[in-house]
Amino acid sequence: MLAALVPDSLPPHLQKRLLGALRKVDGALVARFKRATSPLHITLEVARLGCAVGATFHILLTKRNTAAAMGWIGACWMRPFSGTLLYLTFGINRVQRKAQRLMNRCALPASVPLQSLACNPPGPLQPLVRMLDLITDNKLLRGNSVQPYFSGEAAYPAMLEAINSAKTSIVLGVYIFADDKVGKQFIKALAAAVRRGVAVRVLVDGIGSGYFRSPAYDALRKAGVPAARFMHSFWPWQMTFINLRLHRKILVVDGRVGFTGGMNITVHNLVHLKQPYPIADTAFRIEGPTALQLTDTFARDWAFTTGEVLDGPTFFPNPETPGTIPTRIVASGPDRDMERIEYTMLQAVILAKKHVCFMTPYFIPDSRLATELGLAVLRGVQVDLIVPHPSNHPFVDHARDFYLRPLVKVGVNIWYGTQPFNHSKLMTVDGEWALVGSANMDPRSLRLNFEADAAIHDQAVTRKVLDYMLAQREEQLTMAMIRRWPLWKRLRNSICRLLSPYL
Repeated sequence: MLAALVPDSLPPHLQKRLLGALRKVDGALVARFKRATSPLHITLEVARLGCAVGATFHILLTKRNTAAAMGWIGACWMRPFSGTLLYLTFGINRVQRKAQRLMNRCALPASVPLQSLACNPPGPLQPLVRMLDLITDNKLLRGNSVQPYFSGEAAYPAMLEAINSAKTSIVLGVYIFADDKVGKQFIKALAAAVRRGVAVRVLVDGIGSGYFRSPAYDALRKAGVPAARFMHSFWPWQMTFINLRLHRKILVVDGRVGFTGGMNITVHNLVHLKQPYPIADTAFRIEGPTALQLTDTFARDWAFTTGEVLDGPTFFPNPETPGTIPTRIVASGPDRDMERIEYTMLQAVILAKKHVCFMTPYFIPDSRLATELGLAVLRGVQVDLIVPHPSNHPFVDHARDFYLRPLVKVGVNIWYGTQPFNHSKLMTVDGEWALVGSANMDPRSLRLNFEADAAIHDQAVTRKVLDYMLAQREEQLTMAMIRRWPLWKRLRNSICRLLSPYL
């Protein structure tokens, strides 16, 4: 049959070679057909199709980010087995599922009468209050006193004084707990509190406070202080959580006096010392019912990490009202179903009538925030943004600079801050309202990290925060300066911008 395909006009030796080639091709096709129709091959193809289809359904139902969804779908169809395995490992938010299982166990005890302290002050920011009532677990509570501290020299003595005066409980959650001059003072004070019979819990981040070795954590445990490391593991299957960090800074004493802000526990925040890397930062002392919201936020993180549920009057006493300032804690993280702090910023900018001021160490806005800042300027609102120059992360600075050009062009006032590097995360609106805490204005902070901010409705505190921010301005970025950026710098900024979701 194959011989009939060989032309008779060819020389005999070519006819023989062509016939041999045809027989080889025929044999290969027959073998391939047999393999393709074998039960094993059919099973593998069905499995490949099933993996791709199943993963696609899950991605379509759970992923809100279009770019992320398209990327995962493409990976699963191009490499059904390995792509699906990668998606199952890195693409599914198991943190949210685990946190939601613990949510009811860790909620504020019903015996704590906070509802009667809820309020909604009159004014143009009422819609913001109503929105946060709906999307957060915490109400805006009256009866607080708030004291800002604009340096480690001011904040650390106040924190240590509170720890040394503790009678019933201390909870401390922090990203960086260094085993240095400052850290040793806190370890000593916490150990002394344990010896007095105070219930102490300390939670440090599993990477920020040291991954392979955490001297402060080891020292706490050695001193008898109950401590844990948030999302820390050397097991490969738990490395999927390496990007999800505990970035909150929370200290609450006796359920009545709380501290929060951007300040870690490290000697670097003592800016008046002669040291290589001083860091300016802020902290806020909140005394009153809102301190219980800080305790509640810590308790959820602690239960998530250790499984222990903190409840009862030791950690959640009946609230006292030593002041008059309405305040609430806005907590966000991958365990929540929406970006609560980002939504808070967006709504506050939308409601602003006169002035919005931001200070952030890392600024990589998404399109929504950048658009709202520009629209605020166009409707007559003065918008000031203060960023460090430089920060401690050059790649983030380069990505940030890509986003500054359109903002400067539309009229946002971009200011480079004074030295040393300022790590504060602050926002004020119309001299009436302040948002302070741990959240940076970048995707990692607003979507991947566990953060906590305090929303403060008070003119006096807001004025102090605004005055501090304005005093940090050193040089304004102008379009003339941006136009002088060389081509290589603009190209570098654009390349770094592509990595901004991961910075």
